[in-house]
Amino acid sequence: MTEERYKLAIGRIREIGAEQTVDVKFRDYFCRVADFVIMIDELKSVLSEGAYADAKLIELQKWNQRLYFDILPKQYEKSYANPANAVRKLGEEYGALLSFLYTELRGMIVYVFEKKTEYLDILMELFIEIYNQFEEGLPRIKDIKDTIYWYASDYCDVFVADRIKEQILPGESFAADIIRNSNLEDIRYLYQFGEYVSENEQKGAQYMNSLPDEVIQKMADVYTEGYRRGFVNTGKDLSKKSVVNIRYVLGFERVVRRAIENFEKMGLSPVIYRASVSVLTKRKHLRIGYCGGNPNPQYDYDHRNDQALFLDKKFVERKIEVIQNTYEKHKEEAAQFAGPACMEVFGEKPFSPEQKKEAIKLTDRQEELSRQFENRQSQITNEYIRGDERSFTIIAYPAPEIGEKYKEIFDEVIRINTLDAKLYEKVQQTLIDALDQGEYVHILGANGNRTDLRVQLHGLSAPEKETIFENCVADVNIPVGEVFTSPVLEGTNGTLHVGKVYLNELQYRDLEIEFVNGMINDYRCGNFEREVENKEYIRDNILHKHPTLPLGEFAIGTNTTAYMTAKKYKIEDKLPILIAEKMGPHFAVGDTCYSWSEDVKVYNPNGKEIIAKENSVSALRKEDVSKAYFHCHTDITIPYEELLSIAVVTKTGERILLLENGRFVLPGTEALNEPLKKMHR
Repeated sequence: MTEERYKLAIGRIREIGAEQTVDVKFRDYFCRVADFVIMIDELKSVLSEGAYADAKLIELQKWNQRLYFDILPKQYEKSYANPANAVRKLGEEYGALLSFLYTELRGMIVYVFEKKTEYLDILMELFIEIYNQFEEGLPRIKDIKDTIYWYASDYCDVFVADRIKEQILPGESFAADIIRNSNLEDIRYLYQFGEYVSENEQKGAQYMNSLPDEVIQKMADVYTEGYRRGFVNTGKDLSKKSVVNIRYVLGFERVVRRAIENFEKMGLSPVIYRASVSVLTKRKHLRIGYCGGNPNPQYDYDHRNDQALFLDKKFVERKIEVIQNTYEKHKEEAAQFAGPACMEVFGEKPFSPEQKKEAIKLTDRQEELSRQFENRQSQITNEYIRGDERSFTIIAYPAPEIGEKYKEIFDEVIRINTLDAKLYEKVQQTLIDALDQGEYVHILGANGNRTDLRVQLHGLSAPEKETIFENCVADVNIPVGEVFTSPVLEGTNGTLHVGKVYLNELQYRDLEIEFVNGMINDYRCGNFEREVENKEYIRDNILHKHPTLPLGEFAIGTNTTAYMTAKKYKIEDKLPILIAEKMGPHFAVGDTCYSWSEDVKVYNPNGKEIIAKENSVSALRKEDVSKAYFHCHTDITIPYEELLSIAVVTKTGERILLLENGRFVLPGTEALNEPLKKMHR
């Protein structure tokens, strides 16, 4: 039946190019999209006949370019996937809808590789149905929107249910089979995933192949051991789990294969699901899962709110029902899920998006519905995959795009990721001993940085056995190098400012956030000429459309080796927050680091229990869990050179200096300044 549907649909689409039944204004659009679908059909035949697997590297590269050509930056200006171009050529309302349609159809690229013929059928039938409406004259906008709405509603139980199964069932891992069974020395394997393959992925894979086996093993061991230690350090029982989710970017398969072997020795089978390509399952512009290179970040950003075409209360209820039913059907498997192990890359050119008025936007009501959905989805997920039983780890490596000294930088990052944790544990405990004496911490900026912020600390009733800050020594959060806490919101006041920062794949310039009693009161940045666009940018991508967020974490990064490396190679603006947060004080807006597991007892290496794990907002979980969490956590770091001072202020008013003029001055922390001295030699 699936194949029969496919034959009927592709046969009808093949006829479109020769027809003149739609208004001339729309003919080019439908012909070009039909040509795209026909190209997918051609690829389907090549894949099924085995010719693709046997193709030479140059032939695979040509296929990859053909598939992604239309959204590459140089071509995107003329693409119907670009809402600005679609609106310019097709009109404001038709253009927005048809740009969405083409974008959704582009998901066929990965579906054909995964042999998901049913998905191909669904999308081709959607295209034909909308094409038919234009054959009868110009259709009403409402009729097109209704078609899109029922596509989303009717097939929610297919796309959303399958997405959940991909996340918890090892047997669903298309990527794991490629990683396990391919000859990784032959980089043609990169093109078997269906993802965009840029020079980063190709050169990255080639570099992995050049590394000695012991280096690959070391990289895998740091990654998997950090994951294991995350369970040990939080007192969670890893033996109760049997599934780990591996997230990474193409090119690191040699490391991932070894990591799979390590995880299997722990009793964990991998699920390696792809970053979503459908509006029904993806979250804004974020790529969560394994992925290839990003052909065009602006394309993703332009379509981040496409769900506005169908998002209403009825659809939210429908999607929640599918999520609940799917988890319930697979509740035993869901309970076996241990959490994600993430391997990120960094070094790409920082992306600051263009704000397009033609891009689809959510209404105020839809933003509220979106927040309600995320809240309910998180509650359901936590019901079946308990937060107090799962953990994670995250590590990052540079991409070749970082520059000519890629190999040198890569070696430096390996060194950073494997620094002596025992040394840092001792020095960081010295910082914590001082911080535990404090009523609040005062952070002041310098050299143009306008930060002036007071962070209120939890009180200690039994300081001999309790502590406020966690001593982070490279378990879940690699590399080593921070002490962090969940601040008391009441009394946390002032301004956080940073000249340039890169958050969630987006660049911010002159970012400033004002806190009143621990909650964001105002914000601004300098990315755009119009202040309203700057506000919208921050609200969309840092506040995630919430009216406000709490300061969920305050931390002091101690990894001066990473900082020195960043300065040496001039890559400060290319580092991921994972490393950047270890290079100065950082402040996370959103949930605390302990969300969904506040009641799990956590201890530092010295045996003291960490008691600062919640705030007055997260404490609301005891009364109404929907008011306790925001489902986001964004770290913002002030680099050392922008710091005048960080001081702990005790109840008696004593001021204990930790850092002054970008250097650690607390006795016992002098070793942290050694890497900084090398910068000036």
